[in-house]
Amino acid sequence: MPFKHARPYHATSGSTERGALLSVKGVPEHVLPRCGQRRSNGSLVGLDAAGRRELAATAGELAASGHRVLAVAERAMRAGEALSDEAVNDLVFVGFVALADLLRFEAAPATARLHQAGVHTVMLTGDHPATAGAVASSVSGGAHLTVHTGSELDDLDDTELEGLLSKVDVIARCSPHHKVRTVQAFQRSGRVVAMTGDGANDAPAIRLADVGIALGRRGTPAATAAADLVLGDDRLETIVAALTEGRAMWASVRTALAVLIGGNLGEVAFGVLGSALTGSTPLTARQIMLVNLLTDLAPAVAIAVRAPAEGTDEDLLREGPGSSLGAALTDEMVLRGLTTALGAGFAWGAARLTGTRRRAGTVGLVSLVGTQLAQTLVAGGLDRTALLAAFGSAAALVGVVQTPGVSQFFGSTPLGPLAWSIALWSVTAAMLVNAVLRPLATTPDDG
Repeated sequence: MPFKHARPYHATSGSTERGALLSVKGVPEHVLPRCGQRRSNGSLVGLDAAGRRELAATAGELAASGHRVLAVAERAMRAGEALSDEAVNDLVFVGFVALADLLRFEAAPATARLHQAGVHTVMLTGDHPATAGAVASSVSGGAHLTVHTGSELDDLDDTELEGLLSKVDVIARCSPHHKVRTVQAFQRSGRVVAMTGDGANDAPAIRLADVGIALGRRGTPAATAAADLVLGDDRLETIVAALTEGRAMWASVRTALAVLIGGNLGEVAFGVLGSALTGSTPLTARQIMLVNLLTDLAPAVAIAVRAPAEGTDEDLLREGPGSSLGAALTDEMVLRGLTTALGAGFAWGAARLTGTRRRAGTVGLVSLVGTQLAQTLVAGGLDRTALLAAFGSAAALVGVVQTPGVSQFFGSTPLGPLAWSIALWSVTAAMLVNAVLRPLATTPDDG
């Protein structure tokens, strides 16, 4: 009779030199009550309630040290007796088998990084509560953990279970039903649930979870078929790497939106301010179109698709849709818009005092584009795609402004050294303001 949740022991019958023998191994708390004797120093002695409590305490000590514990018992079978659940009684206790399931060295740091990313991890296991608590404590660095059992979950209604799960770390003696109920309770409370496992008893919960993750190397066909993702290397670090990659996407989305929306906010602010001061717009419609062509296409795309910068994993773990697209996005758009407006405003004002209106508009155009491209370079870092996009747009701007005919078509005029110096210093001043104000902006961790 094989081991299963409804039968927490494995029983077999076979022939020996002494006749038919029933041999049982299984969960101590279910095998010990079926034992009436124990073997001690080669002889049989009676096993009463006090003796069973003593043996249960020994099993608890082994479990608390992180071992999986099986109780082994046997008895002689009568002639013609069939193997059945009713036959598993009046056993002779033989001893305990303690199995050490060693932790992988990467388990603790990977779990710590998941916690840093805001992921609430819960261990669901069929092991003894003491075993599960000891293993989980080793993974968490000895922290005090809250351990409950599947039978305790049975005593709770759905509302009580949802309240319990917000504080639980380990659920031991957990059946497939308990795993499914746990996933459902987290989902009802508004949590996004990822479930990972390798056994057939994990498959229902893996299928139900928002993200089902199976271990590919040792996973059962049922688990891998139910999963959304299959880990080919069975490493917890791979889940962390996938999480980091996803968080990097949200960081790129936030920065790309800031490039597009924040830059346009700066253009609008510059145009409205210039119109209010002089009664006419600083830039023509064609110049505004040129700004959008040079700042909103290649640079924004390059930022969106760039690879995460090395050494930024800790920062990326704090990203996510809730934090990246909330106050952090708003602050970044406002900061980018303010920097763009200041850079263009400084340049246009200085050029207006030293030259013609067309020249001032051209200097404002150059500074408006230059300020946005400088911010793109800061956001993109050393990413090759971002560098090519920024310098390519800058080269195109210089070509348009300095080429007679083309410059006039866009309502501009070729600039001399003084005008280019005004634009360069304006961009530099705006970026210094940006650097001073950036620490005040909301970060994903704050959001």
